[in-house]
Amino acid sequence: MDEQTRLIRSATRRPQGRRPVNPPIARGTTLLNARAADLRDETLGPVYGIDGAGVHAELSRLLAEMEGADRTFVVSTGLTAVSVALLAVLEPGDEVLVTDACYWPGRQALQRTLTRLGITFRCHAPRAEPDEVAALFTERTRLLLMESPGTATFEVQDVPALVARCAEAGVISMVDNTWAASLLFKPIQHGADLSVQALSKYVSGHSDVFGGAISCRTPEMSRQVSQLIADLGLYVSPDDAWLMLRGLRTLPTRMAQHARNGRRVAEWLQGRPEVAEVLWPALSSSPDHALWARDFSGAASLMGVVLDGGDGRAAEAMLDALELFGLGFSWGGFESLATCEDAQLTGRAEPPSLAGPLIRLHVGLESPDDLIADLERGLAAWRRARSR
Repeated sequence: MDEQTRLIRSATRRPQGRRPVNPPIARGTTLLNARAADLRDETLGPVYGIDGAGVHAELSRLLAEMEGADRTFVVSTGLTAVSVALLAVLEPGDEVLVTDACYWPGRQALQRTLTRLGITFRCHAPRAEPDEVAALFTERTRLLLMESPGTATFEVQDVPALVARCAEAGVISMVDNTWAASLLFKPIQHGADLSVQALSKYVSGHSDVFGGAISCRTPEMSRQVSQLIADLGLYVSPDDAWLMLRGLRTLPTRMAQHARNGRRVAEWLQGRPEVAEVLWPALSSSPDHALWARDFSGAASLMGVVLDGGDGRAAEAMLDALELFGLGFSWGGFESLATCEDAQLTGRAEPPSLAGPLIRLHVGLESPDDLIADLERGLAAWRRARSR
């Protein structure tokens, strides 16, 4: 059954009696019981409102089904998903090996909080071959954190091969799967132990809710994550869970349109003299295209655009001239966004050498012809600023 059909079918199965399409929002702290003997009987469902109700259960179930996971846990943000997954399985003295193109707030969590807890980390080159990554494993290496494509520069990792190397070495494999949104790539089905994502992005789709998800391959991994969430009280409000579930219902349809729009814009940018390189693995010119084509069923519309020279002032002039692309962080919503990512690159262990400023574009659901006209305005402003 097609994924879009499955997501909708779960909402429209014939009920006993009438009910809303989506589970209703149940706001409540106390859940009342018919008998004293039922108070702690978890077979009857959650015993306290913090554990969530029908909306939470449906959202978690659908995400686990999409990922092929034992269980999926919904938390408050994508960063929470990354941090909780790490803290659930790591102990003092452990080491994390991570791609140098990892999500910047995740790197900060490793640098600050996990280091303070006695957990160290090292970075490897984003395009390091699986055997090169495995050669970096030591007796202290407990977890490999992958992100494919990588933040800002969009390198695709050979996740199946890396997962196999982890399994051979007894290292936990974890993938930040936000770009693929549980839809375009499924790490757990390739053997990864943990798959995390920011539901705030494509799953939500409307830039109006924060959320994250942790999908676990095994019951033991699920137990560890569940215990930490319970110990720290990291739960999601019913209103936020309902918004994420609403977005999930239309995810495949929206992603397909994002991909079509993204391709139009990326191919147009490739032909522009102002652009040195478009960083998007779905382009046949990308050095990662073969890996992407092998492992992914489609493309998100988040990409990098390297300008052909110029400085930060010229990049800002380009962004300021845009009228349809909003200037703001995050991505995955219906609206197009643009940012300059040069500052993020400086924090890498080995910053990449690029021909000019790096612009990150999220191509939304507007007409691609209108978006191209907007980018033409921006590039004209970049040319004027560069010539001064």
